[in-house]
Amino acid sequence: MAFPQTAADAQGSRHRLARRLAVLLGLSLASPAFGETAGAAPMPPATATVEALDLSLSPECRVPGSKLYTLARLKAVKAALKEKRPIHVLSIGSSSAGLGASASYPVKLENALEQALPDVQIEVEARGLPGEVASGAGERLRSMVAEMEPDLVVWQVGTNDALARVDIEAFGEALDESVQWVKSHGIDIVLIDPVFTESLADDAYYTQMVRTVQDVARREAVPLVHRYAAMRFLSTQRTTEAHMLGRHFRLNDLGLRCMAEHATRAITLSLLQPDAAKDAGKIDPSKIDPSKIDPNKTDAVKTDHATSETTKPDPTQTGTPGSGPTPALKQP
Repeated sequence: MAFPQTAADAQGSRHRLARRLAVLLGLSLASPAFGETAGAAPMPPATATVEALDLSLSPECRVPGSKLYTLARLKAVKAALKEKRPIHVLSIGSSSAGLGASASYPVKLENALEQALPDVQIEVEARGLPGEVASGAGERLRSMVAEMEPDLVVWQVGTNDALARVDIEAFGEALDESVQWVKSHGIDIVLIDPVFTESLADDAYYTQMVRTVQDVARREAVPLVHRYAAMRFLSTQRTTEAHMLGRHFRLNDLGLRCMAEHATRAITLSLLQPDAAKDAGKIDPSKIDPSKIDPNKTDAVKTDHATSETTKPDPTQTGTPGSGPTPALKQP
């Protein structure tokens, strides 16, 4: 958890980090994704610690880091950066289906990534199908990977499965198998968990689906965008959840833009993760001392603070609620 800091301190620290990372990767990465992080969340209970919002995000999309992402290594993307070649991204999932507002999502994601990595050519291709569940997407994923040969797969997963009331254990197995298959082919993958809606905040089945995606991401050591927790946090800052969510569990235009920014933030910060397997997932970006990054040793990032082994996320801390009654679901 990032500790409160002054805007001046945060800005100076992040700018130094950006310069060091540029040397580390051999690129110019001075961009909003590596900009300052400061500011405080809305007033919490007196006993709680105030967590800084991420000011590199648009004002409408800002959430604390703990509600935004879980970081992990992205070896294929880092290799593409070092080789100074285009990064090919395959986007799959409900908001990649190309219907209505979602038709703009691949462009939003590509633009956000290009802003974060201004000297890199980014090519995003979306191959989502309306209502597709994880098992079907996994079957199509093999042919899409063979055709595109992407460096990175960004997968929005779980919402359609929850609406279809698929067996959660079977869903977890299908997702786990697909993630393992992608990784076995030297391709990075980022998962994005289900959308948040107040109508299902106490739905035990739906929230278990969110936890299952989190479990797979942690078990397979891949980055995760906490879309559910981020949307839940943002819904508390506005009067209604319509801020990001339209009808039939589909994100509106602003929701798609925020998701693109959130995914980009998880990707760019995951590039800071060390390559050494024994240290994967241990680095807290808020504790990185840029002066201790050795540009001649790309596999090591030192910190001022000792880090501990990654533990299972507490749903109460990531914004995932507890269980409760299960209302009927409408199909999109």
